[in-house]
Amino acid sequence: MLLIDNTAVKQILTMQDCINAQDATFRRIITGQAIHRPRIDIYAPTGRDTDYYRWGTMEGVDAQLGILAIRVKSDIISWPQDNNKFWTEEKYCKEPGTYCGLIWLFSIRNGVPLAIIQDGYLQHFRVGAGAGLGVRYLARPDAHTVAIIGSGGMARTYLEAICCERPIRVAHVYSPNPTHREQFAQDMATKLRIMIKPMESAEKAVEGADIVATCTDSMRPLLFGDWLEPGMHVTNLGPMEFDESVYHRAHVTARLGVGGLDLPETDRIQQLRGHSPIAYIAGSAEEIKRLPPPMTGPSMFTREAPSIMDIMAGTAVGRQYRDDITAYINVGNQGLQFAAVGNLVFERAKAEALGRDLPTEWFLQDIRD
Repeated sequence: MLLIDNTAVKQILTMQDCINAQDATFRRIITGQAIHRPRIDIYAPTGRDTDYYRWGTMEGVDAQLGILAIRVKSDIISWPQDNNKFWTEEKYCKEPGTYCGLIWLFSIRNGVPLAIIQDGYLQHFRVGAGAGLGVRYLARPDAHTVAIIGSGGMARTYLEAICCERPIRVAHVYSPNPTHREQFAQDMATKLRIMIKPMESAEKAVEGADIVATCTDSMRPLLFGDWLEPGMHVTNLGPMEFDESVYHRAHVTARLGVGGLDLPETDRIQQLRGHSPIAYIAGSAEEIKRLPPPMTGPSMFTREAPSIMDIMAGTAVGRQYRDDITAYINVGNQGLQFAAVGNLVFERAKAEALGRDLPTEWFLQDIRD
C-alpha cells in the first residue's frame, strides 16, 4: 500500500492527462461500467459560536480500472463577511492554513486497500479538469480569450485546463484584492506563456472574453446574464456564483454529472446548506442558525440539465451555432473523478517508485465484521 503526498502528486500529474483520464472514465458511465455517489456532508457544532465542523465524503468506482475511490474531508467551517459585504466560506483543519483531505483507493478485484493520497494538489487539478471537459465539448473551437474571476489555486488550474483545450492567447483576471490579481497575472503569464491582464472589475474582465470561469468561494452571485456576449462559454466553481439570469441567457446549459441526491428533507437532513448539496446536521436549533440558510430557487445541484455524458453519447445537443451561449455547471461525478485521477496517480507513483510503502497487513484483520 502506498502513501502518496502532494509533492509526489505534483511531480506525477499533468493537466492534460487529468482531463483525458476523466473523459475516459465518464464514458464508462454511459456503458454502466462506472458509477459514483454524490457528496454528502455531516455538520456538528464545535462548542464555539463562530464556526461549525464539517465532514464530507464522496465515492466512485470504475470497473475497467478495477478501482474504487473515496475522498474524505475534515474541516472547521465559517462564513465571514468583509466590510464590502463580500460573503465567503472559509475552512481549515487544526489551524488556519492547514487542511485535511485524503483519497483512499481500493481494488475491486480483491478488496485490498491500495493507496492513501493527499488530496490538495489532485483536488485542484480534478476540478480544473472538469471545467476543461466542458470547454472540450461546448466552447467554440476558435476561442482565444478567457476571463477568470478569482485568483486562488482553483483559478490557476481552471486557466491551465482551458489552455489545454483551446488556443488561448489572452486572459483577463479579476480579484477584489489588487495584489492577488497582479500576482496571478505574473505567475500564470510565466507558466502558460500567454498575455494576462489584471482587471479592476468582474464585469470588465468578462468584456470580450470567449470563455468565462468563476473560480471563487463566494456565497453570492458574481456573474450576470446581461454581461454575456454571443458565443461565450461560461463555467463555475462554487454553487452560488451564477445569477439566475445567466441560465436565462444561455442557449445550452449542461452539467458535468449528477451533483446531489433527491432525499426527503427533515430538520436534520437538508439540501443546499452553504456549499453542501446534502447536509446531515447535528446541534441545537440555536446552533444550527450559524449555518447559511438553505438556498432557495433552482441551484446548480438540482437544476435539470443534460450531462456531459449525454453530449458524449449524442443523446443531448451541445453547441450548434457560433453565437450560442453555453453554460456549463462544473459539478457532479466527484467521487468518480477521484477514482479516475487517483488511479492515474497511483499507477505512475508505482512506476516511478514514489510514495511511502505501508504494510497492507496494517489495514487487514482476521475478525469478520
